[in-house]
Amino acid sequence: MANSIEFAKSYTGILDEVYQRAAVSRCLNSGGRMVRAGRNAKEILIPKISVTGLGDYTRNVGYKTGSITYEYETFETKTFNYDRGIRLFADVMDVEESGVLDCFVEPGAELQRTQVAPEGDAYTFSQIASTDGVTVKGEDLSEASAVDVLAALRAVTNDMDEKQVSTGSRYLFITPTLRGVLDDFSMANPTRSNRVLERFSRIVEVPQVRFYTTIDLLSGDDNQFGYQKAAGTYAATTDTEVDSSKTYYTKSGDEYTAVASPTKSGLANYYELRGAGADINFMVVEKSAVIKYDKHVASRVFSPDELEALDSYMLKYRKYGIVSVLENKLDGVYVSASTE
Repeated sequence: MANSIEFAKSYTGILDEVYQRAAVSRCLNSGGRMVRAGRNAKEILIPKISVTGLGDYTRNVGYKTGSITYEYETFETKTFNYDRGIRLFADVMDVEESGVLDCFVEPGAELQRTQVAPEGDAYTFSQIASTDGVTVKGEDLSEASAVDVLAALRAVTNDMDEKQVSTGSRYLFITPTLRGVLDDFSMANPTRSNRVLERFSRIVEVPQVRFYTTIDLLSGDDNQFGYQKAAGTYAATTDTEVDSSKTYYTKSGDEYTAVASPTKSGLANYYELRGAGADINFMVVEKSAVIKYDKHVASRVFSPDELEALDSYMLKYRKYGIVSVLENKLDGVYVSASTE
């Protein structure tokens, strides 16, 4: 049984390594330097810092005196919004017959690679995209050319440049499909400019299955685990005029059908799909605009002697943290999302 103690120590390290390799949003992780605990365990305080501008320097008086505003009373309060976990069991006989490393390390690494990291990424991007005030532009880029994608990126960078958003930590998250379109264009057209890509300090590919504007975190009830793209719900529209940016639906039994040409007279019978997730084409994030902070990550292996009801090893894993966008840095985030 002594070996299980040493195994538990090395096991945790292996899990951490696998997570770091598998998660694509880890570049947004925040340190705790700018975070202070709030009034309860579920809150943190983010400082809103401001300084006065310059004044005239005079030779007989010298400098004008300005001020720094850095007070906890003016801090932005954020609430931890991610609390997920799981426990897994391995029967002693399975461990003995297959070997501890095969029975624990590989499934644990698989948990990190196929579940923890993808969900962490999906949650991060969906939280950023669904923040009030973040610019989310609906555009169909499924058949877009590289010229179209480059033009969309140029519009974003121009806007951020004019708003003085830093380029030093400006990240572009993009699907592998669209990145491939850009790469193929560069190869086929070496004399055509794609210098807009130089406006990003890092370009990160995000698989589409982790890249949605809204997701549902499944509770684990009824054997439903993990996450999924938010399906949304249908609700009767309250519009009194047709909104050309919306898709309206009619209902027949349990089926909803999109209205091709909505009319004002038909609004009384129309429905809207609310809260549904959309595929993200690309997302631009200036790192300091986002708080992504894991307050507590616990991974522990229990030996059979520690369990009363089962002759098994048990792994418990929990992750508690926050993903949020700072109110005064909304200009540092942009989302291009599919309209389909």
